[in-house]
Amino acid sequence: MPNLETRPLSVSLVIPMFNEQDNIEHAIACGVSALELYGGDYEIVIVDDASTDRSPAMVNRLAAENPRIRMVRHEVNRKLGGSLKTGFAAARKDLVVYMDADLPFDPNVIGPAIRALEVTRADVIAGYRLDRTAEGLRRTIYSYLYNSLIGFLFGWPHRDINFSFKLLRREVLEAVDLRSEGSLIDAELIVKAKNLGFVIQQLGLDYFPRSRGVSTLSSPSVIFKILRELIRLYPEMRHPRRRQEPPAEEKSTEPPPVDAYPATAP
Repeated sequence: MPNLETRPLSVSLVIPMFNEQDNIEHAIACGVSALELYGGDYEIVIVDDASTDRSPAMVNRLAAENPRIRMVRHEVNRKLGGSLKTGFAAARKDLVVYMDADLPFDPNVIGPAIRALEVTRADVIAGYRLDRTAEGLRRTIYSYLYNSLIGFLFGWPHRDINFSFKLLRREVLEAVDLRSEGSLIDAELIVKAKNLGFVIQQLGLDYFPRSRGVSTLSSPSVIFKILRELIRLYPEMRHPRRRQEPPAEEKSTEPPPVDAYPATAP
């Protein structure tokens, strides 16, 4: 009878950050606590998307105190898609999970999610919000329409495709060629992974609305960019190709450079 993993899988926690001085220290502290409770090797990768507040200095101080924390910085703001591509490229561990800096879920769910990954033999655990009423009627309607649109276009309904909890095996990120620079990246990642044959399981999570700072993810400009990118990327999301890997003799043991996903023109 096959055994489950005999050692804890190592985890990279990726946190995109833009002007999150009210949240980032608390988010990192909660992330460290959860990952140490899980008991495996871990790292926390903060992607600073050209912040103009004190958040980069805060992260630098925490990184000096804990070598498992490191920051990658964008000199020019590249939005959510660009930040996640940078973070994924910089991640070094077996599993990669990303979390928004405003803590929309308890990071302690990382441990149970890893267990779900092992039990179901999935490649991706995608979280969805069990109760969305706290985010307001407008965002609830937007999300329902967006999830319905993605399900209609790609034939696979997803309950909450833009929710930030995604736990992925490294093999998924090595295979999926991500192009989005904006908030379409969640749908692009899930749709391409599914169409490349990876197994995706969904997991319901408690959701905590932002208590500090301002979110712009439901602004008209963000929605317009999602639709524009969806039109542009629709063909390759329907029929994705695996990323080309170098020959075995050329492969390096070093982590990929942070510009492994180059910026695309808007």
